[in-house]
Amino acid sequence: MFEPTTVTDQRFAFTDPFFKKAIEDISSQNMLFFTLKQFLYFIDKRLKYRASIGQWSWLGLYLFFPVLGAIFVWIFISNMLQDPPQLAVFILFIFYNVLWIGQLFKNSNSSQQGIHSRKNNAKNLQILGIIILVIGVPFSLIINFFTGYITVCFLGLFSLWLGTSQKRRQQEIREVFLVNAAQSDEWLQRWQRVNGTLEKLLSAPRQNALPAAIDPEITAYSFDRAIICDSDEIAQFLIANNVHFENNCAILSISGYPQSIFSTVIEMLRRNTDLKVYALHNASPAGVGLVHQLRTSPNWFGNQAVTIFDLGISPRQILATRDMFVQQSQTVAQTARQLPDTVRQGLTAEELAWLDAGNFVELESFTPQRLLRVVNYGLAQSGDPQTNDGLILVDNAVGYGGGYVFVSDSFG
Repeated sequence: MFEPTTVTDQRFAFTDPFFKKAIEDISSQNMLFFTLKQFLYFIDKRLKYRASIGQWSWLGLYLFFPVLGAIFVWIFISNMLQDPPQLAVFILFIFYNVLWIGQLFKNSNSSQQGIHSRKNNAKNLQILGIIILVIGVPFSLIINFFTGYITVCFLGLFSLWLGTSQKRRQQEIREVFLVNAAQSDEWLQRWQRVNGTLEKLLSAPRQNALPAAIDPEITAYSFDRAIICDSDEIAQFLIANNVHFENNCAILSISGYPQSIFSTVIEMLRRNTDLKVYALHNASPAGVGLVHQLRTSPNWFGNQAVTIFDLGISPRQILATRDMFVQQSQTVAQTARQLPDTVRQGLTAEELAWLDAGNFVELESFTPQRLLRVVNYGLAQSGDPQTNDGLILVDNAVGYGGGYVFVSDSFG
């Protein structure tokens, strides 16, 4: 079905087993539902990872070409030069490493590579700097080439400094998709035409459903907890993966999903004086404004004493974790500057600067396993918010303690 030899862009040249494994991994062996955008992020990350140069794998290429080059210089070029062949080899060594420094810097600065790949390339620059010094300094002394000694010292230290600098500024580099949504959707459709419908792939949520009739005995019961999401897709994802059953909580979106039972459920929630509300949202202007909307809007819990927890993701969690797919948009920047003053006053200067620059992170960039882990962790920790590391208790202004729940996913 997927034939790599017919693909003109080799970044997208993958096999059926590669695609099948991606589906199996994102669904945890067909156990978890996932959204179209979650798959887009996942396949994009896999393809970037496959195309990236590992922290040590590049050394094979690095060491292979100098051997061929040294032989070429010694046999052919040195006979045409008045200088000794050692000098010609040394000059080639300098030129060769300048090329590698340029390539590794380009990779560490590329918005089309994932943050882990960029970090690896920054580390590779540091490793290269050490190699240049270890090999170049003794060689320049052996051939008694003082100018070469100075050049090698400068080049090695420059590579070390550049690698260190690139590691520090990775959070400033905004990532873009290697794959677009249309490509990802077309691949999924092609796969399903041949292999059948993907049971765990969620279709786009519908908001035109008619109100559903609910048994009066059920409506008399009230949930003690409710998760309110800033997108229909995330609410649908949580419901499909039975988060509401496993945690005995209602799940709704800020736009009223699921529409068929929304009015009934919101009335059930308002009747509960012990209700705990959990806001789950993107790290975006609309996301950080979700709690304010829940607390002040008459359509939600305005003028009602409700305990609200912010599950995230907040900009401060992104800034603390630094391993996210961070995007940037001028539209997001304009929206951030138009946030209500009460929302902006609740953010740190660093968070405001991050949002005002147009940065954002979507919840759907998390794999299903990771996102469910974040939600379950937050619900479990809400019993004692003073000791948790991933919640903000909005009403009592309990400070944020960290963000280690957002640990990195491995490819396995």
